[in-house]
Amino acid sequence: MSRPSEQKPAPVTSRLPRKETSKPSVFWVLAGIVIPIMSIGVRLKVIGGEKLARRGAFIVAPNHYSEIDPVIVGMVSWHLGRMPRFLTKGSLFKVPVVGWLLRKSGQVPVERAGSARGSAPLQAAQQIVDDGRIVIIYPEGSLTRDPDLWPMRGKTGAARMALEHDIPVIPVAHWGTQNVMARYGKKISFFPRKTVEVKFGDPVDLSAFRGRNLDSATLSEATAVIMDAITALLEDLRGEKAPANRWNPAEHDQKETGRFEG
Repeated sequence: MSRPSEQKPAPVTSRLPRKETSKPSVFWVLAGIVIPIMSIGVRLKVIGGEKLARRGAFIVAPNHYSEIDPVIVGMVSWHLGRMPRFLTKGSLFKVPVVGWLLRKSGQVPVERAGSARGSAPLQAAQQIVDDGRIVIIYPEGSLTRDPDLWPMRGKTGAARMALEHDIPVIPVAHWGTQNVMARYGKKISFFPRKTVEVKFGDPVDLSAFRGRNLDSATLSEATAVIMDAITALLEDLRGEKAPANRWNPAEHDQKETGRFEG
């Protein structure tokens, strides 16, 4: 289906105020390698990019259905003058060269299993917030299990961090990365060149949860509000309505982490 006529995506532009990218860093090396290669096969169109370029610290919460999604979100962040920092699998920090680049670029290690995980990821992410930076958290935690690539049930990490530290959550949806790299695909398709549309929303209104006890019920409710905002943006991009009930892997005997074919 075609998108509503009033939505006219603008090309990515980096002419926005207060660039983190103006100071040379390891990001310059990464951007110099990744962006020219990806630009061969990907044309980015961004709606609401000024919301990511705003000053101060906040959480960026995108949808997730392709393993190349972080590269796309990272490229957009860089073009808009904000250095992308992700919660990243801890095992990658042990890989030679890759681990060094991750540490130098300020990525946040996450141990997916075992007692070592604890609250360390959110504590490290909070340091980023204290420094006035952004942290990108995928609320779904892994690639969506929804067969039509709609956002599935979210995890509570982004909501907890936002409410504990009183920082905004900026929802973002993108559509088109599945044509660059299919869900669980192993190959990137550069030709013909693909268009990926990215839309940023206004900060999610979490005022109803401020001051409440951050128990599982409260965090689940707040997470649902965040997921609703992401889904609404994706509906705009796709020009269609998402299912009334968000996909819940537990109801389909699916694991919520790791690869899943189906």
